[in-house]
Amino acid sequence: MVDTTPPWWRRGPVVAAVVALILITELIVGWRPLMDALDQLSAPRWNWVAGALVAEIASMGCYARMQRALLRGAGTKVQVRKHVALAYAAHSLSVTLPGGPVFSTTFNFQHMKRFGASSAVASWCIALSGVLSAGALVVIGAVFGILTRSTGSWQTLVTYMGGALLVALGVRLLAQHPEWLIQPARSLLSQVNRLRRRPPQAGHAKLAGFVHQLRSVRVRPLNFAYAVVLAVLNWLLDALCLWMCCIAVGAGDIGPAQLVIAYCAGMAAASVPIVPGGLGVVDGALILGLVAGGLTTGSAVAGVVLYRLISFGFIIGTGWLVWWVMRARAGTPQAATAR
Repeated sequence: MVDTTPPWWRRGPVVAAVVALILITELIVGWRPLMDALDQLSAPRWNWVAGALVAEIASMGCYARMQRALLRGAGTKVQVRKHVALAYAAHSLSVTLPGGPVFSTTFNFQHMKRFGASSAVASWCIALSGVLSAGALVVIGAVFGILTRSTGSWQTLVTYMGGALLVALGVRLLAQHPEWLIQPARSLLSQVNRLRRRPPQAGHAKLAGFVHQLRSVRVRPLNFAYAVVLAVLNWLLDALCLWMCCIAVGAGDIGPAQLVIAYCAGMAAASVPIVPGGLGVVDGALILGLVAGGLTTGSAVAGVVLYRLISFGFIIGTGWLVWWVMRARAGTPQAATAR
């Protein structure tokens, strides 16, 4: 028989001991900054905390209005409060569940269809809002990187802005000419059908119907430009929340450009969903960026902890509450019909 016993260094007690040793070492090394951070957090400036909370709520509102502008431009008009509720709930699903982006995208898609959007319009809106959001973060990082002389030159900014603009325009162009995609999509679908042992033409009729719906998507340039502005404001207001949190704990000795660079580094780390909410990963990137920008370790830790309490704790908690309310309301008509 083959011995399946793992080597001693991979056994549970050994791994647990190593992890415990690492945590104890980090606690010993970082004890002084941790105590400084706790001391600063014990008496924050509550007016700045309130300002940070308002900035974060405004940031979420900008993202919701960005998606609303895209849907409105495609002919689907929805109340702002419904989009804001959807943004909170979908964001909470995305950052807290394993595989959260998949659940969030599905949740967004289902509710946009309930708003009256077709499958094609809902898919297009979700895709373009993601492209605009990612492109806005890249451009913001490039602009403030130049201001701090962290990047090469203005040519770098032009390259980033051009790339983001080309991607956004490419998505819009494909929405206007979906027939360019139908043949590759049919070929891919046939390959999938072959792997699943289904008839080669299975699903082709639905694909043709989807493409026909996509041809009707025509977003007005004004709505598109408005969505771009909101995508930028979404990130800048979130960065403003971080800055206000730093000031609230007495850590205002950092320039706006250095803070935004640290913020962009943290958000880039958040794009890799290693753990739910990027816990530890995002915080570490933000702290390192703030320390590089001139803050002490204790001040950086205090500012990031307060920021995460607002942007993660408050926003995610609110999002799950909104999700519960939306689910309860969605189930009410069914329950009433069952009676």
